[in-house]
Amino acid sequence: MKTRARSETSRGEPIPSGATVLEVAAVAGVSPSTVSRILNGTARVSEEKRQAVERAIEELNFKPNLLAQSLKRGNSMTVGVLTQAVDSPFFNESLKGIEDGLAGTGYAPLIVSGHWNAKEEAERVGLLMARRVDGIIILTGHMTDEDIILFSHHVPIVATGHVFEAAERASAIRLNNEMGGYMATHHLLELGHRTIAHIAGIADHPDAVERLAGYRRALDEAGIPFDPDLVVQGDFRESGGVVGIAQLLERSRLFTAIFAANDQTAYGARLALYRKGIRVPEDVSLIGFDDLPASVYTTPPLTTVRQPVYEIGRMAARVLLDLIAGRPGSLQLPQLELVIRETTMRLR
Repeated sequence: MKTRARSETSRGEPIPSGATVLEVAAVAGVSPSTVSRILNGTARVSEEKRQAVERAIEELNFKPNLLAQSLKRGNSMTVGVLTQAVDSPFFNESLKGIEDGLAGTGYAPLIVSGHWNAKEEAERVGLLMARRVDGIIILTGHMTDEDIILFSHHVPIVATGHVFEAAERASAIRLNNEMGGYMATHHLLELGHRTIAHIAGIADHPDAVERLAGYRRALDEAGIPFDPDLVVQGDFRESGGVVGIAQLLERSRLFTAIFAANDQTAYGARLALYRKGIRVPEDVSLIGFDDLPASVYTTPPLTTVRQPVYEIGRMAARVLLDLIAGRPGSLQLPQLELVIRETTMRLR
């Protein structure tokens, strides 16, 4: 009887080479068809049998032929991901979450960028569909809800930063950015600040619009009139924070605190203030939005509103897998959280 050729690890341990479904079935004590059904997710078997197959797969170092499986099922085992900027630390956190959400499922992400352009975003979605992806995750952007729902007639879609209902093959994940803007501004008000500047995000982006609305609501509740001279336009990038500070200083309007539309904007603002000899937080308090990993390491560490970016990416992947399988996607949105560090202090 012939035995399968085996290679060895550096420690001399044998590693099965090219194990088959028949061998997995023999070791697990089940039929080959049961192994196949477990692999493609269609088996209705006892937990004992499932665990036996999983142990046999691990013992034999079995690698299923994903291409053959996908051809049988008529799918590609790929998920399209439309991001906006592949160099963004914000979107990188989302992509990490998506990658971890897909881990162990056999699905692999195919990533494209829309560059904050609705036409380009639609073209990229069309490209992903042409590659026959099984589903698409859209990370914010400018494409309309109506267009996303139209695309979902052809492929399941999960979109972050959007709100739509009654879409059979589409699901939206959107946090309360207005509340986040309110939380940031309210924190500064509680510290005694009354002249609070705001460096906004992209002018027509819903997240930026809502955060500005939260800023205005907090001022209104405190009885402080809205001053348009204390608001400058940014672009969610560090450079926008640098330019925003220059514009605020040119207007010669006194301010004791700044709410930046996101952490990247706050990083740029911090640099611009430093270059002008303005201390944070002794002269000006500064708060951001997102709580990116780098915000712990700024000098001083940045106070911010934590948006669970990684968790949203992971959730998007899991919801999309449900939609692909024909199940309704279950959503339980995490909450925003104020993270107080060292860039804010009580007004002297």
